[in-house]
Formats: sequence, C-alpha cells, structure tokens
Amino acid sequence: MSVVRGWFAIPLWKRVLGALALGVAFAFLWPGATPAVAFMGDLFVRAIRMLVAPIVLVTIAAGITTLGDPKRLGGLGGRAIGLFALTTAIAVSVGMAVATLIRPGVGAPLGTAAPHALGEPVTPYEQLIGIIPVNIVEALAKGDMLALIFVSIIIGVGTVVAGEPGKPFATLLQSTSSVLFKIVGIVMEATPFGVFALIANAVAANGAAVFVNVGWLALAVVLGSLIQILVVHTLLLRFVARVPILPYFRSIVDALVVAFATASSSATLPVAMRVAEKNLGVARPIFSTVLPLGASIGKDGTAMYVGLLSLFALQAFGAPLTPTVYGLVLLTGALAAFGTAPVPSASLFMLAAVLSAVGIAPEQTALVVGFVLPFDRLLDMTRTVPSASANLAVTTAVARLEGELNEEVYRARPEA
Repeated sequence: MSVVRGWFAIPLWKRVLGALALGVAFAFLWPGATPAVAFMGDLFVRAIRMLVAPIVLVTIAAGITTLGDPKRLGGLGGRAIGLFALTTAIAVSVGMAVATLIRPGVGAPLGTAAPHALGEPVTPYEQLIGIIPVNIVEALAKGDMLALIFVSIIIGVGTVVAGEPGKPFATLLQSTSSVLFKIVGIVMEATPFGVFALIANAVAANGAAVFVNVGWLALAVVLGSLIQILVVHTLLLRFVARVPILPYFRSIVDALVVAFATASSSATLPVAMRVAEKNLGVARPIFSTVLPLGASIGKDGTAMYVGLLSLFALQAFGAPLTPTVYGLVLLTGALAAFGTAPVPSASLFMLAAVLSAVGIAPEQTALVVGFVLPFDRLLDMTRTVPSASANLAVTTAVARLEGELNEEVYRARPEA
C-alpha cells in the first residue's frame, strides 16, 4: 500500500513525463517487446475516445445554461473563432518561413517514393451542410465534432429560452457534466501507462527512420512547432490574456503529452478540459464551449505543417516561389487547416487542396504523400502539440476577456 500511496503522491504530470522517457528508452533497448505492451496504449486511447462525444454534447449545452443569456454565447464564440483564425493564419506563415529558411525539399528523393493516391477532398458545401446532422445518434456514433457542437448549442439555447420549465433539464445537464469530468479524472490516472505504450510503439516502429530519411523535414516540423508555442502562444497569453507565462506551461504538461502520444486533438479534449479547470482556473462555461470548438478548428500544428509541407513540395519539384504562390499557400493552407478532421495524419490528406491551387498536379501530390506517409506518425505526434497548446492558450485568453479566469488557481502549482 505504501508503494501505491507513493505513486499517487507524485504529481500526474511528473508521472506522465517519466512514462514518456521510459517509453523511448524501452523502444531503443528492447524494440521487439513493444508489441507486448501495445494493448495498454490501445485501451487508453479507446477510453479517451469513449468520452469525447458525450463530453462535447453535454458540456457545451451545460455551459450555455450557466451563461444564462444566449447573447453572451455569440460574443464568446466570436472572440474564440477570431483568435483561432488569427493563430491558424500565423501558423501557416510560421511553417512557410521555416521551410524557406531550412529548405527541406531541395534534393528530396521523391522519385524513390511510391505514390499514395488521395481521396476526393470534402468540398466547402459538404462541410457546411454536414454541420447539421440528419441523425443525432449517428453524429454521436461517428464523433462528428462540428455536428455535435451544433446540436449542443441548440440544446443549450433551447434550455435557456424555455425558462422555468427548462431548469430541471439544465440541472440534469450540469450534473451529467460533473459526472463526466469525474470519469475523466479516473481515466487520467491511466495516462502514464498509456503514454508509455504509445511512445514505445511509435519510436520502435520508425523513430530512427524519421531522422535518417526525412531529417530536414523533421527538423523543420520541430522548429515550427516550437516557434508557434514559445513565440505565438506566449504573445497571446502575455498581451491578450495578460497573464504570466511560466504557470501556463507548467500547467498544461499533461495535455501536451497526451496530444503527443495520441496525435489527435479530439483524443486530447477530455484531458484539456480537466487541465483548463483544475490547473488554469478557467470557468466551466468558458472551457466547455471554447475547447470543443478548438478541437474542430484550432489546428495550429496542422496549419503550420500544411504551410511547411506545401513549400517542401514546391522546393522538391523546383517550382518558382513567387509572392503570389506564397499568398495562395497562406490562404488555402489556413482554410484547409480549419476543415481538417482532428485525427492522426489527417493534414496530409488536405495537402491536395493547397497544392492544386499553386499548380501541383495530383500525381505529384501523391508522390509527396507517399514519401512522407511512412514516417508521418512521429511528425504528426509532434505537430499535434502546438494544436493542443493553441486550444488552451485561446481558451485562457477568452476566459480573461470574459472575466472568467481564476488567477489564483492559474498561478498555483498543478494539483497532483
């Protein structure tokens, strides 16, 4: 029992970082044994994904009922979308700047890659129509984030507008939301084991190959991710949220490690919500509305990568890089990032929309994807981290602007 007590006495973020380091060491020292521990990672991801859809559906609706005035939702949503659009556009620019500096595509052996055909991209019309689901249960089963957000908003607004008859349902929503967050807390205790298994398998599968075969591209992804987090998000926190920086980074370790391990913004959502409430001091009506929205449209890592990989392809094919080309990549890259699904490697399949706008043929795009895809897992894990950070940074900024940030909790050290 003393061992168990000692384990839980260690702050969770330290246990998670320790598991991350052990997973890397395990993969290098005993790579053949990594399949034996893979089940822990699979169980962890399934448990997290199990919670995403009900959390989105319930917590947004519950958050709106606590706001009281539906008009306030419009101001909150407008601020959130505006900040997400800003960080996304900057992220594309960061990716393009890093690619221009490092030039990872020059001399890239694309001729040795097997083409990987891409499916038809989803049109803006289909994205717009899909926001309203034909079947709510089907949207829940598929985990369709935008559809769930729409349904949640309608339920929340309807509950508020109903007035007195809606109060029992509002209480039910808030009670269910509290129960879901307790379940998240229970699942979070398994994070070190899940992270250990996920990292061990990812590194054992292709860790070294990433740096041997696409070394310059990998370096560019890491550098772009660091710039987006340490410069862009820091400026957002300093000048919009007007809060000290160190407590923020100290508080979000759990969410960033889970983002890295799962390579999925949606899988990170339950953890991010717990971090926002317990560590950052963001009020529940704010984070329960902004974080699910961010999991759908707050894709800094994807935006940075799309900008970077677009220039990588143009450099590899020797295409001229004119101001018009840069402008088209910036515009289409930001729009493509907004429409990317919050699942691993999804950003690769939005590349066709960007490259076609600058004259790259589908056959050439297939070559680029075929070259990158075998090594994309660790690159995807890396670029999911700035997306998770963007989501929490924007949420903190919106909470500050709405007067819903508890600075005492924000400045305190994270709970164990």
